Amino acid sequence: MKDFITFVLKGGLGSGLPSGSAPRVLVSPPTKPRTRTVVSVRSRVAAAARRSGGIRGLRMQSDATSFNLILGSASGARRKVLDDMGYEFTVVTADIDEKAIRKDDPEDLVMALAEAKAEAICQRLPRSDYNTDLKPTLLITCDQVAVYEGAVREKPSSEEEAREFLRGYSGGYAATVSGVLVTNLKSGTRKGGLDRVEIHFNEIPNEVIEALIAEGIVLKSAGGLIIEHPSIVPYVKQVAGTTDSVMGLPKALTEKLIKDAL
Repeated sequence: MKDFITFVLKGGLGSGLPSGSAPRVLVSPPTKPRTRTVVSVRSRVAAAARRSGGIRGLRMQSDATSFNLILGSASGARRKVLDDMGYEFTVVTADIDEKAIRKDDPEDLVMALAEAKAEAICQRLPRSDYNTDLKPTLLITCDQVAVYEGAVREKPSSEEEAREFLRGYSGGYAATVSGVLVTNLKSGTRKGGLDRVEIHFNEIPNEVIEALIAEGIVLKSAGGLIIEHPSIVPYVKQVAGTTDSVMGLPKALTEKLIKDAL
């Protein structure tokens, strides 16, 4: 069951929504829960880690928090954003073949990938196991692509491709499109949304491009786009959106989806 909400930053570019308009929301009722023996969240996540080796940095919410949180991403940038938001969480990786999922529209693509990641993780952590928990457990899955001259760009496949990407951005602009999906494993409620940021660059010197490639960080980012790195900051001319969104997890959208999914 899905409920997708398009989230557009006020004043952002390329939102595609008329001023003052509100997105249409479709709400589907949650699946009726089945009674199961109560097993702690920590035990289930640890069991999944033993089975797949796909869980890193196990940390659980404190007893004072009203819900437990799982981040379905191995991205260090997303972990940093969620840390900055003040959350404690467990990290679970989906380990899907992202290249097997193709969509022409970047918004459709990132939401399809976020959903596929959620489904893969839910297969290892069945939602029915969480129905009798006192606290709900929320799963966050995400994906991001860059858009340059109308073409979708994912992570560079090589240093040469990263070099081509960065030289294209020099003196020009590109956009990131992020999809975020929050699944309530207790109720089955699922909330999703999109965020778009446009980044304009000054001329980027070749030596800066080469240094970023040598460091390897641009190979881990959609389209090789980074704006928070100290080496690139002086060459970022304008950002229509937020840095956290470019890092792969828009804070405002994520907070909204968490609240809506509870």
